[in-house]
Order: sequence, then C-alpha cells, then structure tokens
Amino acid sequence: MAFPGMAPALGGRQAGMDPQQLQQEQMIKYMRYDTPLTAQGAEISKLPVAQQLRQGFKEMGRASWGSAKNFGMVGMIFAGTECAIEGFRAKNDLTNGVAAGCITGGALAAKAGPQAAAVGCAGFAAFSAAIDYYMRMPSDDPGNDPVM
Repeated sequence: MAFPGMAPALGGRQAGMDPQQLQQEQMIKYMRYDTPLTAQGAEISKLPVAQQLRQGFKEMGRASWGSAKNFGMVGMIFAGTECAIEGFRAKNDLTNGVAAGCITGGALAAKAGPQAAAVGCAGFAAFSAAIDYYMRMPSDDPGNDPVM
C-alpha cells in the first residue's frame, strides 16, 4: 500500500528492505517529533513533562503561524478579487462572491493541473455562495438565527 508522494528510495540501506518496511520508514520519517517512534520523539519523551509541554507549545506555535499565513493569503486573494469584481461590475450581489471564489479556488489549485483548477473553482465558488447567501439572509427575528 503506497501513500501519495511517498515513493520508496532506490539504493542505500533501504535497498534490501521489503515494501512494508519501506512504507513504515517513510511514514515514520514524516511524523511529527512528538511520537516516540522517531529518534527525536524518543529523546523528547525522556525530558521532564514541563519541557515536553514547552517544546510542544513552541512547535504548535510555529505550525499555527504557518497556517495563519496560508489562511491570510487565501483571504487576501479572495477579498482582493471580490473587491475588483465588485468595482468592475458596480454591483454588490451574490455573483461577486461566486466569481471571486471560482477565481481564487482555480488560482490556488492551478499548479496541480486543469482538472484540479476546475474542481478548486467549483468548490470554492460553492462555498463562497453558501457563506454569502447565509450572510445576506435577513435576520429580523434573532430566534431564527441558527448560530445563536
């Protein structure tokens, strides 16, 4: 059983291993440090709990910062595209968000090929339409709001 992007290495000490061992080594190689199956994880498990927590929070902070930057980039592309479309059309309606979602989803998935770009376009457009539709719903009665 192979995972995407995990081709077995040819040569070196892995040349004589069976495919299952290669797969396990590849999986362990891509695990986070905090699993005791890796050498780094085994070292960390020997530390006191306070240091383990400190290192875990530092790693979580680094991962969160990376996710925040990616989310900010997606938001910037979407908001900029929607603003440009709205300025060009001189209308504020649901079509702006759907078109901006399609352009953003297609642009983000473009490196993976035309099929991925089409799926990204459709998915992001559908999500944008759903959110925009919900945000534009009249809320005269706060009791009808499904969020509250």
